[in-house]
Amino acid sequence: MEYEILYRPSYSLLKMKLAKAETVTAESGAMVSMSNTVSIETSMKGGLFGALKRSVLGGESFFMNTFTAADAGEITFAPPLPGDIAGIELKNQTVYAQSRAYIASTAGVQIDTKWGGAKTFFSKEGLFLLKISGTGHVFISSYGAIHEIDLAAGQKYIVDTGHMVEFAEGVGYGVKKVGGLKSTILSGEGLVCELTGPGKIMIQTRSEDAFLSWLIPQLPKQHS
Repeated sequence: MEYEILYRPSYSLLKMKLAKAETVTAESGAMVSMSNTVSIETSMKGGLFGALKRSVLGGESFFMNTFTAADAGEITFAPPLPGDIAGIELKNQTVYAQSRAYIASTAGVQIDTKWGGAKTFFSKEGLFLLKISGTGHVFISSYGAIHEIDLAAGQKYIVDTGHMVEFAEGVGYGVKKVGGLKSTILSGEGLVCELTGPGKIMIQTRSEDAFLSWLIPQLPKQHS
């Protein structure tokens, strides 16, 4: 399998070249185009319980699509929001990504949910992170561009929960308020994620919550 990511970072498009009999699994609705040599099969990946976990708890679709190349062909994917795409190669490794970040993965990669801890209950990003593990390639998306940071052992770093995209296994994390209750309410920030190295993290330059907070007051109000 060969791939390239086009039109980065604002309107990224993932283009994959599949050899005969190669397969790729993708989030429902992520496919943009494909060769007529590629077929699609929709299923509840991981069975009913696994699909429910991803959908209800992880923010992903209940169904996932598996694309198989009967002969050499190509397929393209894109996220629902304008932003970037990153490809991560796993070698019997695990990474964690925010819900809704997953786009596609190759055979050998498993997608699951992970309890984010009781404190994450108050995060607008939801209760669960996606746990992505195995051997192969996984592709994740962001709202805005992706910025990578390498944390040294013991190094702590603070990221707004709305800007988190992905972090490697071994990076410690926890969700907490910004200062006291007054500063949390007045600062407009809310909750942050405190990460502790070593390991690589990915953050996004835009936040869905921040955009909606700006957009909603601009919308015309209906008058009865």
